Amino acid sequence: MIPALIKGAQQLGDRRTQKPLALSVALALGVFVLLWFGTGWLIRHTALFEIPWLETLSDGLGWALVLVLTWVLFPGVVSAVVALFLDQIAESVEARHYPALAKAPGQPVGEQVVTSLRFLGVMVLLNLLLLPFLLLGPVYPLLFYCVNGYLLGREYFEMVASRRLGLRDVIQLRRAHGGALFMTGAVIALLLTVPVVNLLAPVVATAAMVHLFEAWRGRGGGGRTSNTMLDATEPEA
Repeated sequence: MIPALIKGAQQLGDRRTQKPLALSVALALGVFVLLWFGTGWLIRHTALFEIPWLETLSDGLGWALVLVLTWVLFPGVVSAVVALFLDQIAESVEARHYPALAKAPGQPVGEQVVTSLRFLGVMVLLNLLLLPFLLLGPVYPLLFYCVNGYLLGREYFEMVASRRLGLRDVIQLRRAHGGALFMTGAVIALLLTVPVVNLLAPVVATAAMVHLFEAWRGRGGGGRTSNTMLDATEPEA
């Protein structure tokens, strides 16, 4: 897991990775800028109380809620955005570390959009359901990183593996390495909650999953491989 994440971080220096990285960061930031401006307009033009100090208090609570939601929802939003550029990122990793691999069929744009929206929907729903646990103090961070670690590890791996394997083989390989994926996902979730680092973390996560996938399928841990895989090549561990 650690070597894969280190290689994923090193991938940031690859010129072929920097374009999808810049696009994904710009798009993710654009989503939140729209959220903040929309919220600001709503708060300025909505009066809940006639008493001035109560209205000021409600406005402050509104902004506090926006900040909490931004922190909670950022991992899902930025990961869903990166999913749109996953093929480009994965191809840059393969070109650098696995040049003998045949080109992956990848996914049509429509499927990528559906996958991104599904991923985003699940992440947003579960994280909203977790919000009441904020009242339980230290219990919330534990639940947050456990739930998001599982989701992020699973989704990133499935998106990467689906480029080269059928659904049954993807699930079989994921289940065979569930513990490692959970730990990797937890680290990704942690990185996604660190300011500035969280802008780079999805690309690092995608690159790391490519390395884990190639290492695991190279050991025969994923069942029968698809015809699109280059069986004659031993992937780099």
